[in-house]
Amino acid sequence: MERVSERIALAQKALATFQELAKLTAPSLIERDAAIQRFEYSFEAVWKATQRYLQDMEGIDATSPKAVIRAALRSALLNETEARQALQMADDRNLTSHTYHEAVAKLIFSRASGYATLMHVWVERLQERLRASRLSEISR
Repeated sequence: MERVSERIALAQKALATFQELAKLTAPSLIERDAAIQRFEYSFEAVWKATQRYLQDMEGIDATSPKAVIRAALRSALLNETEARQALQMADDRNLTSHTYHEAVAKLIFSRASGYATLMHVWVERLQERLRASRLSEISR
C-alpha cells in the first residue's frame, strides 16, 4: 500500500505542474511546449500510479497505458466517457515526440485543459480508493 501511496503522491506533484500551464489561454511557444512536456510526464505518472494501484490493491496486471485505462474502466476508476478521453490522451502522449509539427503541438495543447481535469479526477479517485482500503484494514 505504501508504494501505491508514493506513486499517487508523485502523480499529484507532476499534475500540479501541468495544471499550472494547461490553463493558459494564449501561451507563448515556450509555454505551450513546456505544457506539452509537463503533459507527458504527468500522464506517465498517473497511468503508472494506476498500474501500481491495480496491481497491489486489486490484483490486476496491466502493462501498458491503454491496458491500464481499460482496467481502470472495469474497476470503475474511470467511467466510459473518461476512459475514451484517457485513451485519446494516450494517443496524444504518443504524438508528443512530433510536436515539431506545429499542427500536432496546437492540437495537443488545445486538449491540455481537459486532460488536466481528467487526470485530476482520476488521481482523486485513486486517493479515495486508497483511503477506503486503509480504513477497511483499520476496522478489521
